[in-house]
Amino acid sequence: MRDVLDQVLRWWEQGRRFGLATVVETFRSAPRPPGAAMAVLDGEAAGSVSGGCVEGAVYELAAQVVATGTPVLERYGVSDDDAFAVGLTCGGIIDVFVEPVSRQEYPQLGEVAADVAARRPVAVATIVAGPGRVGARRVVWPDRAAGSLGSARLDDAVDDDVRGMLAQGLTGVRRYGPEGERRLDDLRVFVQSFAPPPRMLVFGAIDFAAAVARIGRFLGYHVVVCDARPVFATAKRFPEADEVVVAWPHDYLSGVEVDERTVICVLTHDPKFDVPLLEVALRTPAAYVGAMGSRRTHEDRLARLREAGLTEDELARLRSPIGLDLGARTPEETAVSIAAELIRLRWGGTGRPLSETSGRIHGEPR
Repeated sequence: MRDVLDQVLRWWEQGRRFGLATVVETFRSAPRPPGAAMAVLDGEAAGSVSGGCVEGAVYELAAQVVATGTPVLERYGVSDDDAFAVGLTCGGIIDVFVEPVSRQEYPQLGEVAADVAARRPVAVATIVAGPGRVGARRVVWPDRAAGSLGSARLDDAVDDDVRGMLAQGLTGVRRYGPEGERRLDDLRVFVQSFAPPPRMLVFGAIDFAAAVARIGRFLGYHVVVCDARPVFATAKRFPEADEVVVAWPHDYLSGVEVDERTVICVLTHDPKFDVPLLEVALRTPAAYVGAMGSRRTHEDRLARLREAGLTEDELARLRSPIGLDLGARTPEETAVSIAAELIRLRWGGTGRPLSETSGRIHGEPR
């Protein structure tokens, strides 16, 4: 969608009606991922949903949708044996949702485009199939939403899920019952998130870091592992990390952008690494700064950081010892305790068993 957004916005601002085809779900070796889009208007097309395999068929369908005003979900895909006959030569399957778009049908598009351009998180949830109003759309921001999918209960359920997906930069289909029941029913809602995945910066190339990188990737973070020792900081030792960086931790952190979604995990528990690193980390807007070590190590670390000039307010941001009290011992268990703390802080949970709480299970994000 980002690829065609400029053209889409231009047509929208001109008050024209056009067809927008979006890949909403893929199976097997599909050529384009969910979110890939093609816009069609009066003999002109922008973007691609399949790298050229079924573009002609989608173009014709989009023209029909513009004429009728009725959105359509179409599946393109065949077996490997007869792939060439139909056109999807990779042998995969793609579900493409084609909808008419205009100022009247998509009044929030201008605001969505502005947020995308400014790199502000926003997501668009659209009913693409099932018993609901196909084509109904709801735009969801971290703190508000606009439009409706048909009922308040469905909107509430989708809002909860969309904000979780938006926090992780995820795009895909979610299935509901008519009133938002999470039963994997036939009402399919396509959620397109416009946000880069949050980053997890893991410092210290130790066995615990490998487990933290693994669970960070599982949670949807873009994971970077950094250590000054090249013999330990290798891609082979950290296959789950998106990046492995050899650099002094504080130097690396000083040179990268840190935003309000960034997570910083300091696992070195060595003063020559972690004290200068934490001096930098605690003065960033990072959502989370956690450091591994015993309580004795923590007290020594605090004393060194005070000597370095950090204020009590800055020190109060430090989560140390890192993680929730789960009784974790192994690297994998410790990674789970860190992940649990991240989730609790992101969504405002109590950390208590749900069986001991009451009220809404899914709280509002902090």
